[in-house]
Amino acid sequence: MSGTRLDHIAIAVPNLKDALRFYQEELGLECISVEEVVEQGVRVAKLDLGNTHIELLEPLSADSPVGKFLQNRGPGLHHICVGVDDILKRLDTLKVQGAKLIDEQPKLGAGGARIAFVHPKSTGGVLLELSQPAGNKPSDH
Repeated sequence: MSGTRLDHIAIAVPNLKDALRFYQEELGLECISVEEVVEQGVRVAKLDLGNTHIELLEPLSADSPVGKFLQNRGPGLHHICVGVDDILKRLDTLKVQGAKLIDEQPKLGAGGARIAFVHPKSTGGVLLELSQPAGNKPSDH
């Protein structure tokens, strides 16, 4: 598919400061941003891998989606994010194909991106995020 790329791999962590210490000091990765995404209930640290990113997700509260994930599964891989040029078009295609969507309309994500999640039941058991970077011209839907 045109305009599709691996945007990031997200890892749920209980303590962002501790996790950053490992990724920066032990792996030598550069943290390029840390921000709170209140709408998603997380604090996000983005680490540069050259051609993609790792995002460390710390919940802002125990009842946020990442907080519940940590309670149920513990720290670890939370989701894989595919970057797209036109999220509305991609969501429409997925709906027509019968995919189960968590978000039928995009929401605000880290860095101002427009994001939506696809249910693991449609992706072989992996939570999949679609992300259209901030500044990309939105669809005319």
